[in-house]
Amino acid sequence: MNALDTLLKGIATLPSLPAVALKIIQEAKKSKSSIRELADIISYDPALTAKILRIANSSFYALPYKVDSIERAVNILGLEALKNIALSFAIVKGFRRNPVDEFDHELFWKRSLTAAVSAGMIASKLRMKRDDTFVTPLLMDIGVLVMYTSKPEDYLKVIDEKRISHATTVEAERAVFGFDHQEVGGEILKKWGIPENIYLPITYHHRSSECPQELLTTVNMLMLSDLASSIYHSNKSLEKVEELKRLLKDKLNITDDEISEFIDSVAEKTIEILSTFEIDPGNMKPYSQILQEANEELGKLNLSYEQLVMELKQEKKKVENLAKELKKANEKLSGLAFRDGLTGIFNHRFFQELLDKEVGRADRYRHPLSLIIFDIDHFKKVNDTFGHPRGDIVLRFIGDLLNRAIRTPDTAARYGGEEFAVVLPETDLKGAVVVAERLREAVEKLEIKLDDQPVKLTISLGVTSYEPQKGHRTKTDIVEAADKALYNSKMTGRNRISIVSLHSNN
Repeated sequence: MNALDTLLKGIATLPSLPAVALKIIQEAKKSKSSIRELADIISYDPALTAKILRIANSSFYALPYKVDSIERAVNILGLEALKNIALSFAIVKGFRRNPVDEFDHELFWKRSLTAAVSAGMIASKLRMKRDDTFVTPLLMDIGVLVMYTSKPEDYLKVIDEKRISHATTVEAERAVFGFDHQEVGGEILKKWGIPENIYLPITYHHRSSECPQELLTTVNMLMLSDLASSIYHSNKSLEKVEELKRLLKDKLNITDDEISEFIDSVAEKTIEILSTFEIDPGNMKPYSQILQEANEELGKLNLSYEQLVMELKQEKKKVENLAKELKKANEKLSGLAFRDGLTGIFNHRFFQELLDKEVGRADRYRHPLSLIIFDIDHFKKVNDTFGHPRGDIVLRFIGDLLNRAIRTPDTAARYGGEEFAVVLPETDLKGAVVVAERLREAVEKLEIKLDDQPVKLTISLGVTSYEPQKGHRTKTDIVEAADKALYNSKMTGRNRISIVSLHSNN
């Protein structure tokens, strides 16, 4: 099981689709699904019915007449469009949160709904079928919520990485998790039974160069709608405006005036849609109005251009310094949480999370990954002879030795009691055995005195190596193989290395 599969195992702890959404999906999958049956399902939820009618009568669809019933809405907009509108409301409601933490859920949905509105307008200009051009952009970043909900501490590291290194969201996610929200979003939507025409484009919305040709138009629409949304929900609005102008001219062949009108309309229509979803639009306003108000404020300040530039630079420096300090503080706290208090090396929890990530990375890049597990021979005798406090001194000696003896890419952790583990990324079995032998010899030569008595130590080691090209194995498979090898070393005389192959049947 790779790291993405492991994360998705936590889906049971995430909000499942509400009952009405599941019923809508099940009805839509029927070969003889009818307008009447879908309308009946939606009508059982009066609040959902009211919201659907509001959005059907909004400027998003700009219908020439009022839609006053679900049956009429289905007749005019179609089964697919109504199903997707209903799913949009159900999923947003299911994922709405108000925790006291660093992740702004309200901003997330504002940005997603702005993208959905933008996509509808872009689809209209491209003359695309509009059945799923609201729900697809609305859900294109759902993987972010899944990753945050499953691993909040790790996702806050993603946010820190973006602030400090100016990496993209995808780059920061891959650095921390080994995968990104596109993959997670596609998988969770597939598990929910969302149609392929929705979840497949989401899987590629940040990598259009890799997507199948038949998805390219939809993926480009998602990219443009995400960019339009970031104009209103990003601290780089001016850069985003210029990029969007360039792309819209290239892909839609429209003028500057038409682009300005489009950008303003995004805000106007989004404010209307946000109220339908019961989300406060805050101070969102058309971009031209934002620029006008900014110019008026600048006029009041009566500052020279040079003064403004200097103040901006100073403020930017302050923000960057603060972000660096926060990152250092978070790293320090994280380090305390993942360090073994006695030996100073990483603890069992860190080992488990690290191995998850390294297995996922090995699967992705088809590189080998090795694991060494060892324990101190006859350690109980040390405790019985000298007492547990002296036994702790021995464990600290082993921790110090590991820090000195392992290679830079490798990571040592206290596995439990007198057991230790070393994770060796991009290392095959031959390389792992070399490291294991070096550790065995180093411990054998270690000189320790307890109560002025010299104590000689040896260790027994188990080694295994995972090579993805020879067949997939899970983290559990790898740990069990190393454990089995360690057991063999202990049963055959100790102070030796044993190997168990993960791929003997391949």
